[in-house]
Amino acid sequence: MPITVEFVDNLFKNLSNGNGDAFFTSVADDVNWTVMGTHPLAGVYNSKADFLKSTFERLSRILKGGVILKVTHIFVSDDIAVVEMTSTSTTLNGKPWPNTYCWILRFVDGIVKEVRAYVDSYLVQQVIEENEKGTTRSTQV
Repeated sequence: MPITVEFVDNLFKNLSNGNGDAFFTSVADDVNWTVMGTHPLAGVYNSKADFLKSTFERLSRILKGGVILKVTHIFVSDDIAVVEMTSTSTTLNGKPWPNTYCWILRFVDGIVKEVRAYVDSYLVQQVIEENEKGTTRSTQV
């Protein structure tokens, strides 16, 4: 089934309104997610759980209201979508976090199976260094 701009836009609206859980229901449990760069979140993740724990959950502890992303451009061809976004999040120390993202997603039957994500490595490094020192690394219940 070919993916449409409207389908991708509706899916990504969940990330802009803080409803990341709804977005991630459309991501395969065995997704292959590569975060490019030279920062603490960069790497290859072979499951949704591993990706979320190592990236979104870590960032959610140091960003007020968690990771909030606003889509700026969507390009679609067959089962591939390229989505450009900006962060509208604020850090624990009160600074805006204007990171930019480009995710290249491959869909299978409407489910995200593969992602290559590009971010500003310097801003990721900076937000972690400035805000993670006083936070706990474990998940609180």
